Amino acid sequence: MGQLFNKNISVLFSILASITPALLFSQSSNDSLLPQATIRHVVAYAIKHQPAIEQSLIDESITSNTIHSKLADWFPQVNFNYNLQHNFQVQTSIIGGNPVKLGVENTSSGQFTASQYLFNRDALLAFRSKSDVLTQVKQTTESRKIDLAVSVSKAYYDIIATTQQIRVADQNINRLEKSLNNAFQQYKAGLVDKTDYKRATIALNNTKALKQSSEVLLKAKTEYLKYLMGYPVTGELNLVYDSLAMEKEINLDTALTASFNNRIEYRILETQRKLQETNVKYNKWAFLPNVSMNGAYNLNYLNNNFGKLYSNNLPNSFAALTFTFPVFQGGKRKYNISTAELQLKRTILDIVSLKNNVSSQYASALANYKSNLANYNALKENVSLAQEVYDVINMQYRSGVKTYIEVITAETDLRTSQINYYNALYLLLASKIDVQKALGQVVY
Repeated sequence: MGQLFNKNISVLFSILASITPALLFSQSSNDSLLPQATIRHVVAYAIKHQPAIEQSLIDESITSNTIHSKLADWFPQVNFNYNLQHNFQVQTSIIGGNPVKLGVENTSSGQFTASQYLFNRDALLAFRSKSDVLTQVKQTTESRKIDLAVSVSKAYYDIIATTQQIRVADQNINRLEKSLNNAFQQYKAGLVDKTDYKRATIALNNTKALKQSSEVLLKAKTEYLKYLMGYPVTGELNLVYDSLAMEKEINLDTALTASFNNRIEYRILETQRKLQETNVKYNKWAFLPNVSMNGAYNLNYLNNNFGKLYSNNLPNSFAALTFTFPVFQGGKRKYNISTAELQLKRTILDIVSLKNNVSSQYASALANYKSNLANYNALKENVSLAQEVYDVINMQYRSGVKTYIEVITAETDLRTSQINYYNALYLLLASKIDVQKALGQVVY
């Protein structure tokens, strides 16, 4: 009985061991997918998983380590050197006309050295610029996050627009199938000729082809959004959206004025300017000496008998203060200072150019937004008008008042107005993002 129990336990553990990795993998895979892909979740996911952002965060760590490495030069540098040497032929010198061997067959030495910079312009540069360098790399990450958020949001809206086009196509296909059936029944009853149901067939086929084209585009646009997000290629991404809620988000305060202080590009250039000013000072420090203290304690062992090599130590030690003065470098310092000053001037001009361009960018983005808003309002009204016209004409056709070509025309107008409306809505939302970016309101 006990053997049977032990055997069952062994089988149970074997089964658990085989399925546990699969369960863990499944859990890990599920954790990397979005259960609700609203625009807020999509952007947040992209900020967290996009490889370019992860690389930028790694760059921050690399920069921090590099700064600490440079600052380590301010600390005392202590080293130890060890040497063991056997002379097959001891050096011989002539003294008083007689050859005399100088040295012994076996030597060994150990050396402890210590040095301390009192002044070094490279270490001083690292100390003075560390804060600005860290700020610059963090601002670069922030800039990449902003650009990514804008691109992801626009890709999201583009997919929603295409999804709505497919939904409109489905509605049109249902209407056209009913219309085709009615036209065919009227033809069989001898009320109309066969051109009506043939026209209905043509319209139905065109709508189905349009739907298929939109579905192909939807797959491509979804894959592009996955790429922007850093989303698993095999993972399913179902976007969640509320058209009514999105319509409420279209409004924007158009009375605001653009300020370059809010733009990440300006802050990056300001940090770059500070670094360039520090670089000018660094090159001007080139005429200053490097000052350091150093010392050493040497262990010296000499003996012809290798077994007794370490029986007697003949040490020596020293301490020194070293000044290194740059006397003449062929004009290098002058040219380096001139180059650093020109780089600073160029950065200042970049700042001036950005200040002049911010207002232009905002004006362009705002004009595009207002244009899309006007287009959206017009097309929104067109949808209800086109629906009303189609319902009336379709009813009149069934009553024998209107021709079928008028039904097809009305249906086409309705489909076009619906598609144009949704395109206008998402173009408006995308242009709103451009305005917010120009105002510096997109912050991560």
